[in-house]
Amino acid sequence: MRPKILLVDDDPFTRSLFDDLLRDRDADLHIAINLAQARHAFREADFNLVILDQRLPDGNGLDLFAEMRRERPRQTAILITGFAEVRDAVRAVREGLFDYLTKPFDDLEELDAIIDKALEMDRAYREIADLRENLEARRDGPVIIGRSAAMEGLLMQSRQIAPLDTTVLIEGESGTGKELFARLVRTLSRRARGPLLEVNCAALSESLLESTLFGYDKGAFTGAARTTAGYFEEADGGTLFLDEIADMSFKLQASLLRVLQERSFVRLGSTRVRKSDFRLICATNRPLAEEVRAGRFRADLFYRINVVVLNVPPLRERIDDIMPLALYFLDHFNRKFDHRVGPFTPEAFAALEAAEWAGNVRELEHAVERAVAIKVTGPITPTDLGPLHAATHCTGSGSPAAPFREARDAFEREYFTGLLAAVGGNVSEAARLAGIARQNFYAHIKRLGIVPDS
Repeated sequence: MRPKILLVDDDPFTRSLFDDLLRDRDADLHIAINLAQARHAFREADFNLVILDQRLPDGNGLDLFAEMRRERPRQTAILITGFAEVRDAVRAVREGLFDYLTKPFDDLEELDAIIDKALEMDRAYREIADLRENLEARRDGPVIIGRSAAMEGLLMQSRQIAPLDTTVLIEGESGTGKELFARLVRTLSRRARGPLLEVNCAALSESLLESTLFGYDKGAFTGAARTTAGYFEEADGGTLFLDEIADMSFKLQASLLRVLQERSFVRLGSTRVRKSDFRLICATNRPLAEEVRAGRFRADLFYRINVVVLNVPPLRERIDDIMPLALYFLDHFNRKFDHRVGPFTPEAFAALEAAEWAGNVRELEHAVERAVAIKVTGPITPTDLGPLHAATHCTGSGSPAAPFREARDAFEREYFTGLLAAVGGNVSEAARLAGIARQNFYAHIKRLGIVPDS
């Protein structure tokens, strides 16, 4: 859908500039030249983005923004301000303003990038609202959030294989959400109404995992006080999910292979052969093909379970998913703790997108949970998120194959950080040495998420 944008500005030149800029992205632009017109337009339509001047003929744009926020707390807005009014704009960012733009607009590419980011945040908020509404209506299936091309492809692949009733192998780093895709496949399969049994092979010893899977008769071993059915048996007609299967011992790998081939098993301490019809889904944080080559996993079992493979990419390779995930976790933990924390400042989003995320989505979730837990209200800044390790692709020595804008930002971040460090955080002196107007220098470091030490 075309984004609907409200521009509130009485300057004909500014209106013409935004009209040209937004025409390229096929936006539905509405224009108001004063507060009265803006209030009327805001009452009549739901806007994806509001861009408003701070100084208007009949009042202050910040006052209008406060009114909008009271009526629509998630309204995304950008303020146009003069350099002398930057402090007011910064204060407004802390109160929910997405960002501010200083006049004159010397860098149209930066202006376009800010608008793009603001529309992205609005889209993420709306997706989360729709997701919450659907969950409240259905209350089934896992929550998987992602709009990156990689995630959309993975979701499509999961939907295609779910009805096929074949073995599925899910590979991906720890914390990427492999178990969510296992539950999605099960939810969309013909076995959705059957049982789902889950076991983490890395969390149990060999003997405990064996008894958990096969079950045992009373007296089969010391402590077996009663006959107990195992997961193979209980998963009959449903799904068995073996997480971290690479950690299963060679002995149990051989036992599992036999069960899969014969669809039968014997409880520990018993001689009776039992049949079970279950679908197997496996997951691992280590590529099984490499484990086979290294002699740590049986090749015959690998070939048996390597039928359909889902590869869940790490978070650092799907940066487009960071914003919607962060907003989802923010909403979730605000509800859980009954807090009113947020929104994220642009600098906080910049820090999130530049982080390495070795722990992937799980690490991002914990970072947002920590930020919400330590505050009751107010925006989330980079400091609230705790220490975040920068990703290697965001450094000046990154891959030469990186996208142009990403490589340029990496160079500029390194340049401006080094320049500020050389002058002890003195922005005026740094701007002079760079040959950039102080106003524009501020705009550059704000975009890059750099906070000068002063």
